[in-house]
Amino acid sequence: MLKHLHIKNYALIDSIDIDFQRGLNILTGETGAGKSILIGAIGLLLGERASSDTVREHAEKAIVEATFDIEKHDILSALFDENQIDWMDPLIIRREITVAGQSRGFINDTPAPVKIMKVLGELIVDLHGQHEHQSLLRIHTHAKLLDDFGGLMGIVSEYKTIYITLSALFKQLTELKDREQTLNERKDLLAFQVNEIDTVDPQPGEETSLETDLQILEHAETLYDQTQQLYEMLYESEKSVYETLVIARNRLDSLADIDPSFEEWQKECSSAEASVNEIANFLQRYNSRIEFDPQRLDQLRDRLGQLSLLKKKYGGSIERIIEHRIEIGKELELAENFQQSIASLKADIEKARNELSTIAERLSSKRRETAKKISKLIVKELSALGIPNAVFDVQITTAPDKTGELHDENAFIKLGRDFYPAYQNGIDKIEFYISTNAGESPKPLARVASGGEISRIMLAMKSVLAKSERLPLLIFDEIDVGVSGRIAQAVGRSLKTLSGYHQIIAITHLPQIAGLADSHYVVEKTEDGKHSSTNVRILGMEERVREVARLLSGEEITDAGLAGAKELMKTT
Repeated sequence: MLKHLHIKNYALIDSIDIDFQRGLNILTGETGAGKSILIGAIGLLLGERASSDTVREHAEKAIVEATFDIEKHDILSALFDENQIDWMDPLIIRREITVAGQSRGFINDTPAPVKIMKVLGELIVDLHGQHEHQSLLRIHTHAKLLDDFGGLMGIVSEYKTIYITLSALFKQLTELKDREQTLNERKDLLAFQVNEIDTVDPQPGEETSLETDLQILEHAETLYDQTQQLYEMLYESEKSVYETLVIARNRLDSLADIDPSFEEWQKECSSAEASVNEIANFLQRYNSRIEFDPQRLDQLRDRLGQLSLLKKKYGGSIERIIEHRIEIGKELELAENFQQSIASLKADIEKARNELSTIAERLSSKRRETAKKISKLIVKELSALGIPNAVFDVQITTAPDKTGELHDENAFIKLGRDFYPAYQNGIDKIEFYISTNAGESPKPLARVASGGEISRIMLAMKSVLAKSERLPLLIFDEIDVGVSGRIAQAVGRSLKTLSGYHQIIAITHLPQIAGLADSHYVVEKTEDGKHSSTNVRILGMEERVREVARLLSGEEITDAGLAGAKELMKTT
């Protein structure tokens, strides 16, 4: 719902703040007081074109800001994610227009292009009075409205899931066929590369191990001489380190007998003696294992040479060679089994197409049943709203392809022998048609004339579709044009009922409608001799009675007018 509206320096408005409530919010006021200015300001938040002419005289810029309490859902989430806008609760939309004609939009303080504001506006506000903001006049919404009303979203979701799967399969088939010639041309090259890599058969980490072994073999003589000398120095010679440590340890034993403080150092010497012994044993074992193997040396050099050649050709590292082998292996396998892959994909496509076709046919049938129910209910509602001869028709067009463009290679839907164009939500083109005069053929709803009649048509449709509509805020302007008496009461009751499902803001001149308000606001224009200014204020109960009485009896409020106002307001 719209919680708060702030307008500053816009047209005749200096600065106003309006807190709106749930239910039916009514705005009344004298002709020319500025009610249409409010609608224009809200229109800016819905992505309408901005003009510097709307900036109040002597001001630098106009600002319109609205705060919404909106329940987040999948479509809104996707819009915010796609445009990198943080979700905030409440949702704040702001539009600024400078005197130079520059326009800036913000959603939750994030700069947003007007086209994004327009998309968001269509998701949260339905403004009746100007065609471009009326959701029911946008043909692409008709199928969803029909499906929501009929409780068909489960079937639609099932259809969409398989539709997406089938789309992916068709894409794979197209890509596979596009690759056929390339694969055939590359087949010999791929086979050569696979054989070349497999002949060498490089292993992960192998190169490091080979280089270590090569270094050891290339320096075998040095390793042999040095380890032998070290062994003799530490253990084997007459004055070896080991022998010297044994003598030192014995003397420390003797000294420890005299002074116990030598015991710690005697232990240290014993530890050094053991360490030298371990080093000597390691050197002796290592020395005995050293090989002088020219043949092994040549093998290592040849192996490293093979790996180096592969690295130059296939990516610079053993890991990349192995990755390349996996890639070309798959490509070669595909080339060698191309027809089998095509046949497998076609079988998957046929299975998915059969499933999708069955669901599409069932969905189309359910839609036709739902369409009849909606048509009857809307005609009944229109009659109550003073349009007694209306005809409402949900036209569902489902036609097989006659152009020959669809065939087994690209058709999503096949019923019997015929192929059908398929859309993301089914095989039906759905559009609402209406006639409001006896004897006239129904015409597309989008071409219905503007004014009070279309507002009543929208009200009738909203009343029928109320429970399934997601739009939280409905704004009705001009809904009372050409309406009075009994019809005005019917319009008021319909608005009141609808306000149980949606927040409604309605501008009216009719007491029958104003008397049913949950919240009543008056739009007033004041003049100080130099400037005119529009203000909006919420009315208390006593003021509401007087305002409804003014609508009944004119500027001079009579006792009869007051009594009539109270009587009307009892219906609340």
